Amino acid sequence: MSPTRTTRALVAGTAVVLLTSGCFGGSTNSTATGSTAAGDGSRVSLAMLQPPRSGLNPLTDDAFKLSRWSTAETLVVLDADGIAQPALATAWTQTDDLTWRFTVREGVQFHDGTALTAEQAAAALTAATQASPKPRILDGVELTAVAEGTDVVVTTAVPDPLVPQRLSSPQLAVLAAAAYGADGRVDPVGHGTGPFELVAVDGTSGATLDRFDGYWGDRAAAAGIDVAFVPDGTARAAALRTGTADVVEAVPVSQAGLIEPELVHEVPMPRTNTLYLNTGSGPFADPAVRAAAAAAVQRATIVETVYEGRADIAEGLLGPALPWAAGLRDAAPAPAASPVPAGTTITLGTFTDRAELPEVAVLLEQQLEAAGFTVEQDVREYAFIEADALAGAFDAFILSRATVLDSGDPVAYLFSDFACEGSFNIAQLCDPAVDAALEKAAAATPGPERQQAVIAAERAVLDSGAAVPMLHERVIQGEAAGVSGAVRDPRERALITTGTTVDEG
Repeated sequence: MSPTRTTRALVAGTAVVLLTSGCFGGSTNSTATGSTAAGDGSRVSLAMLQPPRSGLNPLTDDAFKLSRWSTAETLVVLDADGIAQPALATAWTQTDDLTWRFTVREGVQFHDGTALTAEQAAAALTAATQASPKPRILDGVELTAVAEGTDVVVTTAVPDPLVPQRLSSPQLAVLAAAAYGADGRVDPVGHGTGPFELVAVDGTSGATLDRFDGYWGDRAAAAGIDVAFVPDGTARAAALRTGTADVVEAVPVSQAGLIEPELVHEVPMPRTNTLYLNTGSGPFADPAVRAAAAAAVQRATIVETVYEGRADIAEGLLGPALPWAAGLRDAAPAPAASPVPAGTTITLGTFTDRAELPEVAVLLEQQLEAAGFTVEQDVREYAFIEADALAGAFDAFILSRATVLDSGDPVAYLFSDFACEGSFNIAQLCDPAVDAALEKAAAATPGPERQQAVIAAERAVLDSGAAVPMLHERVIQGEAAGVSGAVRDPRERALITTGTTVDEG
């Protein structure tokens, strides 16, 4: 038996024992076999970075695993530009400033055999609004959902142009009624609507999914998915090299060079490594000194030295993971190399939790000192440095920051980091021009109008000198030679879909 088949059999067998012994409470499906029960198509062996943190509760970040396995689905999905597209809802309209009506798709069957209805879709959304804590996508949002015929009517407390985008969040997936327990616990096993049915979960070790032949859309090409959670990056890379895994999530940069190049695929991430400059106090309260620091940053050196070339040099806050941004952005002039006042000492902070950031700090210190600054570094674990960073204790701070949240829209990030009242305003920025641009972007209709407004807001931030974007990160996805159709998704919502196949010939 090959290593691949051995591993799959072990994962599947363990899952069966766990399920039939009742260790995964609430599970009703006892048919997990890990075999090609439906007759055709190979199974996909998948090695993932992080194990579940909340028992695969879809109201938590574990929802993104269910989405990547194509087992739990939402009313809408997002296209590459972040525009909402039909999924379990076939159409929607905004009937007034506060009200949206979503038409639920007919003929959809949950994995437990019950039918999708508007009532159940509304109940699933209501469960999310009543969860404690709420799903992240609903932070600060008051939303109600009720069924009216074949429609779900969603009402918000204040006008919200992003309601369809919010409902695309994997944390708002619609599961069968039996998934929702009286104690608030949600069990996704056997309760989704996707092309793959989750039939067993082995704690934090793995999971088994089988093709669901009652799926409303195209039938899955693969017979199932065998998931192993492998936090160790070296082990994940080894699984790809040895053929133990067909698809591997998040191959470390340090391991990528040890793998055949054709098996490694770099995916742009909506994450930017940025140097935040304290505009409220200290040397960088002076715009000319901010300009001097920006001119000193050598982005290409950082990308080549720290990231081994596996990142994109930043030309703005929003990178290639948002493909529309570059086409709307005017080329900005290079920052002027203003002289640094003699004796200018700055504190440069970052954290150790992301291994590359201390290395970035070392290079930045060299670059800034070459420009005339005296740099004092302060590098700690994130839990012990965040409060100081937010309080403005540093003159400069290096941060790797996600630029879109669950709605697929960057306005929330721009607000939190650069608005006067921003909750994550490390730059201590309070600029009326920036706030005006952000307000305009927040009110704009999703699509070209909002994209133009977002880029205008980005320009206002960059013109303030509060942030120096350095690079946009990539994630490295491994795919064995016989794999076809694995999705390379910057938002990490899709991975194994109906079109994913494995040719083991």
